[in-house]
Amino acid sequence: MTDRTRPTGADSTVADLFDSLTVKNWELPNRLVMAPLTRNRAEGTVPGDLNVEYYAQRASAGLIITEGSQPSAHGQGYLNTPGFHTAEQLAGWKRVAEAVHAGGGRIVAQLMHAGRVAHPDNTGGQELIAPSAIATPDEMFTAEGMKPSPTPRAIETDEIASVVQEYVDAARGAIDAGLDGVEVHAANGYLIHQFLAPGSNHREDAYGGSPENRARFAIEVTRAVAAEIGADKVGIRISPAHNIQGCTETDPADVEATYTALVQAIAPLGLAYLSFLADPELDLIQGLRKEFGGVVIANDGFGTVTTKEDAQRILDQDLADAVAVGRLFIANPDLPRRWQTDAPLNEPNPDTFYGGGAEGYTDYPALEA
Repeated sequence: MTDRTRPTGADSTVADLFDSLTVKNWELPNRLVMAPLTRNRAEGTVPGDLNVEYYAQRASAGLIITEGSQPSAHGQGYLNTPGFHTAEQLAGWKRVAEAVHAGGGRIVAQLMHAGRVAHPDNTGGQELIAPSAIATPDEMFTAEGMKPSPTPRAIETDEIASVVQEYVDAARGAIDAGLDGVEVHAANGYLIHQFLAPGSNHREDAYGGSPENRARFAIEVTRAVAAEIGADKVGIRISPAHNIQGCTETDPADVEATYTALVQAIAPLGLAYLSFLADPELDLIQGLRKEFGGVVIANDGFGTVTTKEDAQRILDQDLADAVAVGRLFIANPDLPRRWQTDAPLNEPNPDTFYGGGAEGYTDYPALEA
């Protein structure tokens, strides 16, 4: 895959980070996307006052993608992550959406079923489910410290439809709560990625084996969510060959076949966007971008902090239409203004990334402060 022809629907000229971008029915005032960021501050899995303040502070982002949020109780992986499956959670998210909109922003819910990347201590004893009964090799943080994740139960073929429906119901809840759309999280080693990756999917039914079969669950979830809320409100995030949390994809030919099958199947839906967590310069990524044919968001900063220069270079080289930024949005609620005016940046404090209260969450000052 070496053809880097710009996809239909994207701008025909090289863009600046602060140019607007039309994404279906959304008009983004800039091309800086706030990446999904797990912060573990939703007490009891319900968005509260701190979460409302945190997201509202960052409303100047072109688009906010929420932290990974479970579509069902058994989809939770970590402590104090929010959900989209109870009335109380949706009421909390309604407050978040209203606050972001009051600040002129747009916010999309990232639906993240953690699958086997979980521990019952974090979820009130919920069982772990996954494509195959293979435990993640990584330990899970719990209130009592790090513990090995138990071996999950393999999802039965006849219950897959019910798991797909959980995504659908959560997506409907997000839209009814006032959020602007949803992002299907098919990356980073979580449930959908567990189906995609041969290292975590040893199934022998229609959802395992060949690249097309391993892509089937991702396709079914995306199609069903798009049918429920409209494809123009749906994005999807993928991370080909990320090789994280035991979701190993080490054969380049298989990776290309798997993700080509996925993207070719969802491209006709007319989704809002496709988000990559990968090096956007890879021929694989640019080939998938062409297959998708719509707006693409690049996120190349999983291991390193994405700087303003990095982000602009992605646009200058015509590698994507927008850029997702994580850690600098944590520390700089007004990051677009700071970058546009070359103002000094607050430094993110990794010690306060996960859990806790306002410190390192809502107390980073804006420029006027």
